[in-house]
Amino acid sequence: MRFTIYQESRQGGRANNEDRTSYCYSRDALLMVIADGMGGHHHGEIAAQIAVQTLADSFQREAKPSLADPFRFLQKAMNNAHHAILDYSSRRRMKDSPRTTCVACLVQDNVAYWAHAGDSRLFLMRNGRVVAQTKDHSRVRLLLEEGMITEAQAAVHPDRNKIFSCLGSPTPPEIEFSRKTPLAHGDVVLLCTDGLWGVTSGELMAVSLKGANLLQAIPMLLTQAETKGGPHGDNLSAVAVRWEEAYVDEASSAISTQTMALNEVTTRLEEFGRNPAYKSDLSDDEIERAIEEIRSTIEKYTPNK
Repeated sequence: MRFTIYQESRQGGRANNEDRTSYCYSRDALLMVIADGMGGHHHGEIAAQIAVQTLADSFQREAKPSLADPFRFLQKAMNNAHHAILDYSSRRRMKDSPRTTCVACLVQDNVAYWAHAGDSRLFLMRNGRVVAQTKDHSRVRLLLEEGMITEAQAAVHPDRNKIFSCLGSPTPPEIEFSRKTPLAHGDVVLLCTDGLWGVTSGELMAVSLKGANLLQAIPMLLTQAETKGGPHGDNLSAVAVRWEEAYVDEASSAISTQTMALNEVTTRLEEFGRNPAYKSDLSDDEIERAIEEIRSTIEKYTPNK
């Protein structure tokens, strides 16, 4: 595999950052994940952390160097994350379980597979156009599909943040899966939270990313979205990959997995409470306790094979 990848998360106008991002890759497979914690306070960020960490840990254990069934992997890992969040909530005797959206994408053998719950989105962009994207699990999207409201009305609808599928809810998540989608050289796969797509259309992002260096273009998009969001703007996060399935025209920013060992996995995942970009209202002691509880909870759902 050969690709360029970039991830970043920003606090926006919120007091805390409840978004989490991660990516992992082996010699033959790539995983990208974004989760947007819900419900305010610090519980949403814990749910998001459990989600991305569960998927990343599962990938590290199972991508040796590829996955036998990518869709089954996504289904199992996302359901395990859902149950891990419920388990964490039960152990802490919370009145209400923390919740998070989640979108994850696997690329293997030049084919992309993705799954999502909630309104964090994936866009597949080709030659400056959006050729595929996820559909939000939201009340507003249902109204749009029924022709009850227009796109313009949806953008300002009072229920635009109400979603009907997420991880951590007492109701099992409705996880929606893509088709097997072959990638072409130069395709961009963008995963992002609503802090970005809510103020920047997919079409505009596709044009901005056409032929651009992701390491420069994604921060520019985030900065523009942060400015549009203003002092009350949402957290905004993105993980983007440009697929470059050709071992020619070496670019300094590109990653090649050609020389990786069969059992080697590289992971980019910020541990809970360790990244200043993820500002939290927890005390240092609360963060340390949360880290230990998150670790022990996830270990129950990602056992050694």
